Amino acid sequence: QVDGKVRTDMFYPAGFMDTVQIEKTKENFRLLYDTKGRFAMHKISKEEATYKLCRVKKVFRGPKGTPYCITHDGRTLRYPDPDVKTNDSVRLEIPSGKMLDHVKFEPGNTAMISGGNNTGRVGIIQHRERHPGSFEIVHLKDAAGHTFATRLQNVFVIGKGTKPWISLPKGGGIRLSIIEDRAAKMAK
Repeated sequence: QVDGKVRTDMFYPAGFMDTVQIEKTKENFRLLYDTKGRFAMHKISKEEATYKLCRVKKVFRGPKGTPYCITHDGRTLRYPDPDVKTNDSVRLEIPSGKMLDHVKFEPGNTAMISGGNNTGRVGIIQHRERHPGSFEIVHLKDAAGHTFATRLQNVFVIGKGTKPWISLPKGGGIRLSIIEDRAAKMAK
């Protein structure tokens, strides 16, 4: 099952933040990135498998002025919370696709990078450089105190303040330097 719907096609595409449930083994996974930028099947509890986070790509008015928002995985939500703007994340209930909660894109919140060289890193948004007409740059700082920057469209807010709403793959989204990485591998 992908996102709570049974899929029989073995090659059904699943993307970032999707939950995959395997009935027979009673296992639940969420697709996240590890710090090397690869997809990781991250094992989650049954409770956590009932929701996913979606990044809002755009918000607009549809026919008869109904507000709509479009998420990163192609869902359309009607009548979203009026506070929800582009780049925010909403928490969806899985089988029904209803909105449970949302978190704003603002400094001080936790975010995961979902594209570019820093894919898979998790940090706290420090500030956002506005560049009208070209790419806006967001500066983040991870739990180990390293700072890094990326384009706005790669930033995916995953939690209010320093607490993420989803469990993270091992390593907690902190990228090790080459030397630390080697030390960790040698220790094994």
